[in-house]
Amino acid sequence: MKKYKDIIIYALIIIGVILFRIYIATPVVVSGLSMDSTLKDGDVLILNKRDTNYAYGDIVVAQYKNEEIIKRVIGVPGDSIEYKDGLLYVNGSQKEDKFSSITKNFSLSTLGYETIPDGYYLLLGDNRTVSLDSRLIGLVKKEDIKGTIAFRIYPFDKIGNVK
Repeated sequence: MKKYKDIIIYALIIIGVILFRIYIATPVVVSGLSMDSTLKDGDVLILNKRDTNYAYGDIVVAQYKNEEIIKRVIGVPGDSIEYKDGLLYVNGSQKEDKFSSITKNFSLSTLGYETIPDGYYLLLGDNRTVSLDSRLIGLVKKEDIKGTIAFRIYPFDKIGNVK
């Protein structure tokens, strides 16, 4: 009888871990250089799947074709975005962006929009010179965003929150 009790306990633990990974959080590995210097190739992160209120500056994981991409939210629904002379303008006002100096001139109108429509986001990599991001792939649908990066767990000397 104790043997069956042990099996049930282990099965419940396994089911709990699977449900946690499906609905709450899961590990993600950085692949590529598009988020340098914030994130490095091979970093292991925790993706918070429950956070769906994406805001300027959040680092998110989105589905693009058959891969997951990790990018930073630069524009949210209703925003008008422009990079000009190394500065970021959101809705006509200059906004702090520590990566804008390496960003070539860009306007949302290049993608055919005056403002970001409901349900879409403008996502850019921090390493703007090599990033496959919204400037090339277009705006990203909210349902294609899997969640926000909550925490780095590897490398061990950089464990902690990521911003």
